[in-house]
Amino acid sequence: MTTWVENPEGGRARGTGAVARAWAEVLVRPRRFFANGVAPGDQAPGLVFAVCVAVAFAGVRFVLDPATIPTAFGGPGVSAAVSLLFVAVFVAPASLHLVAALQTVLLILFVRDRAGISETVQVLAYASAPCALAGPPVPELRAACALYGAGLLALGIREVHDTSTVRAALATALPAALVFGVGFRGFAAAETLLTRWYVI
Repeated sequence: MTTWVENPEGGRARGTGAVARAWAEVLVRPRRFFANGVAPGDQAPGLVFAVCVAVAFAGVRFVLDPATIPTAFGGPGVSAAVSLLFVAVFVAPASLHLVAALQTVLLILFVRDRAGISETVQVLAYASAPCALAGPPVPELRAACALYGAGLLALGIREVHDTSTVRAALATALPAALVFGVGFRGFAAAETLLTRWYVI
């Protein structure tokens, strides 16, 4: 799942600028992005993208809410640096591929004629784009980013695997809950908002 295709046909360009362009494109023109920017076997740019999003989320969260920095590595600065390295090297790649495996199984159940696993990995990676902005401890922002990410995942699966909106929504419900609800704290944000509205 981590193969880097040197000369993919129709895949993403490499480099910092390409990551920034992909982020903007998937947020603004997601249908066109998923139709043109996902290529068979070209997972590496998607993996890099997912790592960047995860690090941005965690990094901003640590800066604006220092209480969330793990304390197992010494002082706050060292703990934050080690934690971000852990997110980049282990948490983001492992989570992406584990959820992609689950998404593949669900696609087998809901979609008869499907694209490949590598395309699924890429869709999951790029659908996380809104969550680069979800680091601030603002529940409204975090919940909105999680909802947008879940919508992008369903849209991407629909476009890349050429299926219906209903089937895509059903197939992505559990992966979206794990990635955006749990991983990017969308459920916690929604719970905070519901509690606030209930108290009011």
